[in-house]
Amino acid sequence: MSSINSHLQAQQEKLKDMLSERRYQHSVAVMETAVLLAQRYRADVEKTALAALLHDCGRSIPLEDVVSSAIDFDIQPDEIERQHPILLHAKVGAVLAQLEFGVTDEEVIHAIQRHTVGGANLSKIAKILYLADMIEPGRDYEGVASLRQLAAQHLDSALLAAYEKSIGFVLNRRMLLHPDTVAGRNELVVKLGAGSPCRGEFA
Repeated sequence: MSSINSHLQAQQEKLKDMLSERRYQHSVAVMETAVLLAQRYRADVEKTALAALLHDCGRSIPLEDVVSSAIDFDIQPDEIERQHPILLHAKVGAVLAQLEFGVTDEEVIHAIQRHTVGGANLSKIAKILYLADMIEPGRDYEGVASLRQLAAQHLDSALLAAYEKSIGFVLNRRMLLHPDTVAGRNELVVKLGAGSPCRGEFA
């Protein structure tokens, strides 16, 4: 990315030493995608780039150690995170971003923390990061092309579609669905007027 500043370059070099080559390349691709979205939606490009670059720094901790690392960082995993500890890499990564990379900006920390499950009341940068993580060029799944097109047109509509894609993925595999994802999805349905309360077939 030609506009990357020297501070971000230094962070990028440090991150490269922490992650596998595959995970590092994904992080760079997410950063580049997020910057394009930040420019499109008039978000702070530098903050967005930093959040996106570091979003997976928590993946430097082995999966079998991530719960204990979270507890060491005074993060109390909920039951779903204990069942699916990979979700914790976002919260752990938000702490590592502060401790290892010197990040102090609350909006950057918030975006990193929320990038796995999303949630209600996300900042614009957090929305962009969630989307960029799902649509970076290395992603290849059914529907990603449509999601990329929507991301270029309307941020909240694309985020709603991304939530519903994630929810469908989780439900199809009979995994536990995090309530924060549901809360984020429902918030956007109300905001966009995209639906009405479902009373259920037998209500």
